[in-house]
Amino acid sequence: MSRKKKNAEIEVTDADLETPAVDAELATTDGDSEEAGTDLSKSAPEDRETEGPLDEAEANSVRPYIDLGGVKILPREGLNLRLEVEESTKRIVAVGLDYAGSTLQVQPFAAPRSTGLWNETRVQIQEQIAKQGGTATERDGVFGPELIAEVPVVQGAEGSAGMRIARFVGVDGPRWFLRGVIAGEGATDPAAAARVEDLFRSIVVVRGSSPMPPRDLIPLKMPASATPTD
Repeated sequence: MSRKKKNAEIEVTDADLETPAVDAELATTDGDSEEAGTDLSKSAPEDRETEGPLDEAEANSVRPYIDLGGVKILPREGLNLRLEVEESTKRIVAVGLDYAGSTLQVQPFAAPRSTGLWNETRVQIQEQIAKQGGTATERDGVFGPELIAEVPVVQGAEGSAGMRIARFVGVDGPRWFLRGVIAGEGATDPAAAARVEDLFRSIVVVRGSSPMPPRDLIPLKMPASATPTD
């Protein structure tokens, strides 16, 4: 008697576009960035090419990745995956990973070959969070500079306002930029942080060969073998 293999279940949710983490594209800088003194250098761990996040050309092609288009995710025990969809366009704009008491939201963007986006993007995120009534402070992290932020959120049916702590991390790769937002235990607890940081390291970015303007979101897709759930 044959058994039917159950497909992986992937949750599909509406994206919260008021959060800087799920902007469909990165903001552009007005005027000449170099004249404005913007730091255009790449920001990434020194061991990125071996320890990740990896470019598709650097990854082990035989590992059983979940192919989501712009990123590939390596399955692991206890990992739940969500695809966040922009309501107006119905396109996938972020990948959410629930793991070890933490949430990790990731987005891959096209980037220039020789310059980076994270140093500029951190400033933009700080400004957006301040406009929402939150705060964001820069500090050194395992991936380089990161932001630790208190972000306003609406809680409960009555819509009471609260604050949540989140870490904004970013890595510049070859012709791509990967942005992540860590919430839950991984934002405050060192042991949980180490586990979600390892998860971020394991992500593979698939830039592709098609021309794309810098700062555009690299297209994401539903994996062919997945069963979406609402």
